[in-house]
Amino acid sequence: TATAVAIEDCVACIVDKESIYRVMRSNADLSISIVQSFASELGFSHDRTVTLTQKHIRGRLAESLIFLKDTYGYEDDGKTIKIYLSREDVANLSNMTTSNAIRTLSTFAQEGVISIDGRKIRVLDLPKLERISELG
Repeated sequence: TATAVAIEDCVACIVDKESIYRVMRSNADLSISIVQSFASELGFSHDRTVTLTQKHIRGRLAESLIFLKDTYGYEDDGKTIKIYLSREDVANLSNMTTSNAIRTLSTFAQEGVISIDGRKIRVLDLPKLERISELG
């Protein structure tokens, strides 16, 4: 079993695994597509696990912000990440305590990397954020 938490409004669908198996046995193209999708997700999960276990706090948070930017994009201003998360959600995404996330977000803001307005995070210096992520 697995658990998931939605960070935005979504629609969830539960499909009996036997139904999936039946369709996969009768449709080779669908089976290949599903296996490719799972392989891609597994690679992403592996990379994310490495990040969350080997990078320091700053690197993890920077990578999480870049992930959010890449996943949700920017608002019309070209700077504000188009999803609004609580500090706790940001912390969970970055595998850290909420207090560490708040402190690190504040440090990034003081350094001019981001600005924060409530739940809105605005990326002011993407190259610097990417460097922080790369350095770990």
